[in-house]
Amino acid sequence: MSVIQFHHSFPFDPRYGYDLDRLLEVSAPEEPDDFVAFWRNLYATARQVDVQPALYEVDSRQDAWRLFDVEFFSLDRFRVRGWLVLPRHEPVERGAVIGHGYGGRDGPDWDIPIGRSAWLFPCARGLSRSATPAISADPNKHVLHGIQNRHAYLLGRCVADSLWCAATALGELVPAAAGHLDYLGISFGGGMGALGLAWDERFKRAHLNVPSFGNHPLRLQCPCVGSGEAVRGYHRRHADVLEVLRYYDGAAAARRVHIPVHVAAALFDPAVPPPGQYSIHNALGGPKQLFVLQSGHFDHAGTGAENQALRQELRTFFRQG
Repeated sequence: MSVIQFHHSFPFDPRYGYDLDRLLEVSAPEEPDDFVAFWRNLYATARQVDVQPALYEVDSRQDAWRLFDVEFFSLDRFRVRGWLVLPRHEPVERGAVIGHGYGGRDGPDWDIPIGRSAWLFPCARGLSRSATPAISADPNKHVLHGIQNRHAYLLGRCVADSLWCAATALGELVPAAAGHLDYLGISFGGGMGALGLAWDERFKRAHLNVPSFGNHPLRLQCPCVGSGEAVRGYHRRHADVLEVLRYYDGAAAARRVHIPVHVAAALFDPAVPPPGQYSIHNALGGPKQLFVLQSGHFDHAGTGAENQALRQELRTFFRQG
């Protein structure tokens, strides 16, 4: 494929010296000996949560969709908030949980590529509708919350919010969706998917868009403008944090994801270094499909057409399962 050369003012190369061939060779790092036990224990704890979902219908202003404000409990009895979208004129045959980027979200997406489906849009704790005074919504602080201890690091709770407890809540609210759940996540939400999908058999297909948290040892070598730069700064002051980060590596977890996964990964990305994105894609243990983006977190003249082609590919991908 032809590669667009972008004019930019970043003080580093958002390609990090990688072309597509080299990106497709990036492997996942080694994991701690108890990596699997750590995540299975966290997942088992999340499955024991009585999520007690509640919903309140609001005006969707959409002819085809009904809209609900949603709340449910996650780990530590944290009340997660978000939105549920249901088809107005069709029966529900499946469901999807949608993860957001580090910018949070102001509402649901309406360009839904799967028909006859219920869509749950949870906001991870500390962000958007799940904001709390105890957790900073600033991505540069949010990503460091509890990072001193692998059992306290906030990302584990966010995986429970965004995937596991969200899936339980969706199944209780819309029982018809429980038999076939999909996951879609972008950036931060893509990283949550990479970390959490391996442990939850309820999800059948997934899409990860410019996923974060892939290959921390490599990410720590890559300057960026995203939350990863805050982690790099913390690592310069506390080198032993890498031992915590090894438990939260999306590429290591991706080895155990065996469902079909569609990945949109960028060649140029100043916020989520592409080598980390491709490390997740390359490590996936099941059927996978790659959509190569010219850029992530950086708009260009072809962004609209690229996004349109991606949406069409996603419609086909999810219709297949």
